[in-house]
Amino acid sequence: MSALSATPSRGLSVSAINGRFHRVSLNVFMLIVVAHWAEHLVQAYQIWVLGRPRPAARGVLGQLFPWLVSSEWLHYGYALVMLAGLFLLRPGFVGRARAWWTVALVIQFWHHIEHLLLLIQAQTGTYFFGANVPTSVAQVIFPRVELHLFYNSIVFIPMVIAVYLHLRPNGRDLQATSCSCVHGERVELESATPTA
Repeated sequence: MSALSATPSRGLSVSAINGRFHRVSLNVFMLIVVAHWAEHLVQAYQIWVLGRPRPAARGVLGQLFPWLVSSEWLHYGYALVMLAGLFLLRPGFVGRARAWWTVALVIQFWHHIEHLLLLIQAQTGTYFFGANVPTSVAQVIFPRVELHLFYNSIVFIPMVIAVYLHLRPNGRDLQATSCSCVHGERVELESATPTA
């Protein structure tokens, strides 16, 4: 047996991501989310402030790599990363924060389904709802740019509430949490609690 296999695993397991690496993992995930938001906001600015036609409003990365905006793989990939991040980080949340994080996860699951439908249409060349381009269910009613701003908003808002509650837990949630995000607060609470 090698020395490597005899030592306990120190990799990024789900328990490590939601324990000692929760704060780092959460920060990396939120950085990805904010970067994606920036892309959508720049695209909206290009359309509504600069007056660019929608196909020319490509965000930041799309200006450098125009094919990215029209790639359903990119959009689906991001939706999948969001879903995976929300799912993997969920065990680190407790109480009220977990409830809000779960709301974001459920909404993102639907958002992911919408992107999966778009990807399937793009790959097969068979478009749904009589459209001549890949079209999601809600896109039948709402234009794509506005729809995805809406989806990202209704996922992002409960995420922000969850993170706020997670980083500022009440007493019950603080006692239940086991991640690295509020370790300093737990130490202060425990040192302030009288022992019998």
